[in-house]
Amino acid sequence: MEIRGELKPGIFIQRLNRFTCLVEVEGGRARAYLPNPGRLQELLVEGARVLLRRSGSPGRKTSYDLTGVKAGETWVSVDSRVPNALFREALEQRSLEEFRGYRIAREEVEFGRSRLDFLLQGEPPALVEVKSCTLVEEGVAKFPDAPTARGRRHLLELMEAKSAGYRSAVVFVIQRSDALAFAPNDDTDAAFGEALREAAREGVEVLAYRCSFNGREICIAGRVEVLLGLRGNPKSYIL
Repeated sequence: MEIRGELKPGIFIQRLNRFTCLVEVEGGRARAYLPNPGRLQELLVEGARVLLRRSGSPGRKTSYDLTGVKAGETWVSVDSRVPNALFREALEQRSLEEFRGYRIAREEVEFGRSRLDFLLQGEPPALVEVKSCTLVEEGVAKFPDAPTARGRRHLLELMEAKSAGYRSAVVFVIQRSDALAFAPNDDTDAAFGEALREAAREGVEVLAYRCSFNGREICIAGRVEVLLGLRGNPKSYIL
């Protein structure tokens, strides 16, 4: 998919609140909307190179959307809305081998106490939750970068869906190209890691895909290995 609109290079200065950043762009300072509630501490450091999309919406308090951050030599997409769009696009283009023969029946599907991202029509019908991942350490993508009770609840609902006869999957879309594998971030949220391992044992599919992103275009580039080991020993259980 292509990030539409006018893009400008900038420099990150500071995060003002959960969804607003101060950036340097076109010789001055401006506020930019950050479409990601995660911590992003390893990316949003003073002086980091960023990509900004100019907003044409009247009445907005921010003049730009922050869409990308340079981490070393790698561009990272930080818009948490992008992974769902990428999964939808890849499914429609039939480029995900794991979901060949499936098509989208509905989105934002109520199940239990949650809304799951996709209901797919196929045999059996599938419920899929997509997660945005931007953190990579030593080649391993990790989720979450902040504790997430909501994310754990989604896993519990996927287990219930599996018991009810659905195919269930959680898909981690890594919005950068330098990930070789994926693992739960137990140091940040041990409860999520344990829930993810339990979900895998109960038959929920755990899939992770890295992306190719050049600042303007982004696509799912391939599946990476999932490591679901015990804390401190991620390779003890490999999917």
